[in-house]
Amino acid sequence: MLDGLSAPEQVRRREQVKRRRAWDEIPRWQIYLPLGIYLLFTLIPFYWILLFALRPAGSTSLVPWPMTTEHFEKVWTERSFATFFQNSLLIGLATLVMTTVIALAGGYALARFDFRVKKGFMLALLCSQFVPGALLLVPLFQTFASLRMINSLGSVIIAETVFQLPLSMILISGFIKNVPYSLEEAAWVDGCHRFSAFRIVVLPLLRPGLVAVGSFAFVHAWNHFLFALMFLSSQDKQTIPVGLNTLMGADSVDLGALAAGGVIAAVPVVIVFAFIQKWLVTGFSAGAVKG
Repeated sequence: MLDGLSAPEQVRRREQVKRRRAWDEIPRWQIYLPLGIYLLFTLIPFYWILLFALRPAGSTSLVPWPMTTEHFEKVWTERSFATFFQNSLLIGLATLVMTTVIALAGGYALARFDFRVKKGFMLALLCSQFVPGALLLVPLFQTFASLRMINSLGSVIIAETVFQLPLSMILISGFIKNVPYSLEEAAWVDGCHRFSAFRIVVLPLLRPGLVAVGSFAFVHAWNHFLFALMFLSSQDKQTIPVGLNTLMGADSVDLGALAAGGVIAAVPVVIVFAFIQKWLVTGFSAGAVKG
């Protein structure tokens, strides 16, 4: 079976067989028990929030029966969650598009070109991830105020995009490095200029990476609370996280409405990840490997 392979390849194959046999010898309960405990702790909070969202007000039943949608109707109409949902969706999609397009251009430059301050620029991108957004709220607020962008969704979109770009550029540069440079060179020989070669040859191969970066940017913008709280003042411009905060009063909390709002906030993210999970895992795996 190992005939014809080089000595290092034979050693590697034997090690793979040993690891596979060691895995097969592990009792299955040692695998399923920790996974079951983890799954239990993961699903209980989801069941609890669904329980409060679906059972009638004042009920103490541990089963949401009879079910009611009164809490969802309350937050969607009376508490303006329809507007909050629309604003969050607009911010998330705009951040996704801007982050992906700009990071794609910057990541290509980092992956394909050598320039004098490249290492320093990469170091600056990495260091920027250690700066919390709260430290920059005051200068950002003053900048947007001078541009008359306070209480505008554009201010939140710009802030979210700027904070997503460093990590996104690093990830996309990793994806592009995994695409052989010879493919672009072959396209140039066939008469394509650089942009055409990138669009025809490289861009289709970056689909998993773009999905990973775009979904990460969308989810972060959807869930982020601080920028929307600071830069948006009127109720018709608020987002889902800020809307959830308004459901918690100083003296009492409407648990049913809060749970329904939490479900509304979580469902879009769950749906997105359910559809893109294969692309997401492939994309992050590709970006983690240095080409």
